[in-house]
Amino acid sequence: MVYNCPMCGIIGIVDNISVNQSLFDGLTVLQHRGQDSAGIATCNDSNLFQKKAKGLVNDVFDVNDMLDLKGNLGIGHVRYPTAGSHGTDEAQPFYVNSPYGIALAHNGNLDNSEPLREELSINDRRHIHTQSDTEVLLNIFAHELINVNSSSFKVDDIFKAINGVHNRCSGAYAVVALIAGYGLVAFRDIHGIRPLILGKKKNSSGFSYLVSSESVALDLLGYETVRDLEPGESIFIDTNGKLHESLYSNKLDLSPCIFEYVYFSRPDSIIDGINVQEARMRMGKQLANKILREWADNDIDVIIPIPDTSRTAALEMAIRLNKNYREGLIKNRYIGRTFIMQGQAVRKKSVRHKLNPLVSEFKDKNVLLVDDSIVRGTTSKEIVQMARDSGAKKVYFASASPPIRFPNIYGIDMPNKKDLIANGKNTNEVCDEIGADKLIYQDLEDLVYAVKAGNKDIKKFETSVFTGEYLTDVGDKYFQDLEKKRHST
Repeated sequence: MVYNCPMCGIIGIVDNISVNQSLFDGLTVLQHRGQDSAGIATCNDSNLFQKKAKGLVNDVFDVNDMLDLKGNLGIGHVRYPTAGSHGTDEAQPFYVNSPYGIALAHNGNLDNSEPLREELSINDRRHIHTQSDTEVLLNIFAHELINVNSSSFKVDDIFKAINGVHNRCSGAYAVVALIAGYGLVAFRDIHGIRPLILGKKKNSSGFSYLVSSESVALDLLGYETVRDLEPGESIFIDTNGKLHESLYSNKLDLSPCIFEYVYFSRPDSIIDGINVQEARMRMGKQLANKILREWADNDIDVIIPIPDTSRTAALEMAIRLNKNYREGLIKNRYIGRTFIMQGQAVRKKSVRHKLNPLVSEFKDKNVLLVDDSIVRGTTSKEIVQMARDSGAKKVYFASASPPIRFPNIYGIDMPNKKDLIANGKNTNEVCDEIGADKLIYQDLEDLVYAVKAGNKDIKKFETSVFTGEYLTDVGDKYFQDLEKKRHST
């Protein structure tokens, strides 16, 4: 049974000097995208070097590892796992030795992994060792490259092979890969669901290039933004630092995942031309406008964010509503993100370890708690109770995103429908479930407006967790298999 590749962070660099330290540094600012494992692969001449293991970036790599990761081109990856897929074997990058030797890492999820696995076994005669669909994608790419490979290496062969990947693979994927002795490949799925940005900077022999899940890696390492890769676009950067580009002939309109802006991405990132911080500011304004429309006579005394992602929206709400803004929940920086943690019991226990209330900010006040979203409701319910235990008279709750009623199949490890607190419930029922006195959800059209205002050229976003409408053709069997997979772990 195939497990999804979860939300991850990827980076790739081609330079005229060793890239090991830059890859390491880049991964540290992508750590929020995955805390389960980290990996780096580099290439020196035709030799590939790799280190990957479970743990945070700072824990996985030591001085000896960095010395061993030789070469002026390389890729890196951080991941968090979906249910059951959190062993060392699923850490990335993955490697195949034919053709040439390829190391590959990816962010996203293939929604046709099962049939592809069968095709690889029966038709392509390739063995898949792990339960990760990243390995499936790598072997599809390798097989397509063999099929188009001429007697000598040609860049066009790379792009033809990637077109073959697009033809066979369905879902969301942003990919970085090394081809030993030749260069670095990067490509994005035909919808552009998962982010991938290209940067460059001058070096002593021309330009060095960087591709990353988020622009923060470019900022840290001194690269200027070239652009976000288009849907279906692929690039190849050879060992001499020359950039080659190709567009998939059947590419579709850009449809980025809107949850990147709600939760996953760092506020200092710019993704598909949209400043994440500014998008979250607009989310707060839109949510405040809804309160003014529907609850103008509110008795809110103070607005308190649930750190960290909701701070921006909460502050804008306080300004728009002319209410006090206070930091009432102090975060333990050494506890990971509860959304990422495996298992409901672990998540529930970690909430109290992760957040501690400042009683003085709650006592005898009507408090509006603001969060970026409500998924399972575990965290929300615990925090509402914390507020009551701290003496709040009334506890209201606001979500900067609409009700999440459907599972995500494009790389975010959201639970089955029945485990989503809003599935099959209206707002009042969810409010009762989390124990709040009132619950305010963002309207979908307001969320889309808040994000789209940053780049009006984007025609639509991937919003399936709110609507149940998926960009790719998935049927009931896919979700049945997904549910069985989760319950088997």
